[in-house]
Amino acid sequence: MLKLQQTSWHTVAIYTLVLFLCFSQSYRTIMADPKKTVSHTWKEVFQVLGFNVTLTREIRDPIVNATPFPDPNLPNQVALSKDVPLNPPHSKFKSFIRLFVPVQLPRKTKLPLIIYIHGGGFVSSSPASSQFHEHCKNMSARVQAVVASVNYRLAPEHPLPAAYEDAFDAISWVHYQARFQRDLWLEQFADFSRVFIMGSSAGANIAYHVSIRASYYNFGPLKIQGVLLDQPFFGAVKRTSSELRLIEDAHLPLYMADAFWTLALPFQANRDHEFSNPFSCGFERDQRLPRWFVKDEEGDPMVDRAKELVRKLVVKKVPVVSRFYPGGFHGVEMVNMTAALTLFQDVKNFIYNNDAAEVEVSDGSY
Repeated sequence: MLKLQQTSWHTVAIYTLVLFLCFSQSYRTIMADPKKTVSHTWKEVFQVLGFNVTLTREIRDPIVNATPFPDPNLPNQVALSKDVPLNPPHSKFKSFIRLFVPVQLPRKTKLPLIIYIHGGGFVSSSPASSQFHEHCKNMSARVQAVVASVNYRLAPEHPLPAAYEDAFDAISWVHYQARFQRDLWLEQFADFSRVFIMGSSAGANIAYHVSIRASYYNFGPLKIQGVLLDQPFFGAVKRTSSELRLIEDAHLPLYMADAFWTLALPFQANRDHEFSNPFSCGFERDQRLPRWFVKDEEGDPMVDRAKELVRKLVVKKVPVVSRFYPGGFHGVEMVNMTAALTLFQDVKNFIYNNDAAEVEVSDGSY
């Protein structure tokens, strides 16, 4: 078995070029026939070449440091932030949670706590990535909530369920804080009886799985009151209408979604694996499931899968609020402030108004 990390950078570059050319040729062949679904992925290329591959990660996300104290040089500092390590100092993986607290706090009232899981196709980003730092900072201020943004291990170095385990460990850490209150910010500002699990894109997939798992545990005095999924990233071997309609989408083309699954799923698993297609193994109603909020845009290739999730929840009599907006695209709230503000208002309404009815919105746009 060839291990690329043990070869020279020249060899790595050559094999990277070979992989790129092979995959590009597969993609061009597929795109020549728009009726044909994407069936060729990097995993097939790896198997043809006869080796498992470990790639060297190059971090390109702009990184933002936490700001735990007011800074007069930051005019838009609507929330403070700090990093809390989760692993022992000797651990190889330095997991952490980035906490956000609004600068403007209500008097004598603790805030709901949102455990937030970022997106990135399971393969990129962290709570320190600028787009997710800004997203959580603004969400904390607009929603009036403490936000705990979770750092998790990334694929392909750490395939699923590594990210699920890290996110569940974060919930367990919050539970520990609820019992013993070691962190000063959470002790002062967080209401552990109003905890919500939220994720965006791949983070919404993680939020889904850890929320189902958490429903089998007694986390008292912590109370998980709701689950919020923003543009959840699911998949299956059978394509949906929205995936085929948006096969060459500029923001999440189908071949890219397939590549994410190739890198994230356990070796030799296909997209009907329960991690990507949780409905492939049935959908059981757990009586302890809290309220759910599901939001997506019609311009997102994943929108049909989000709607399928809502239908499953409704059939199983799980309280769910859904929002499906026209237009938009995958990740729109990360680059469009109007979309972000709409999401924050939806989140605030769900958290503070205790809304539990199924609602589908089809008017309005960004």
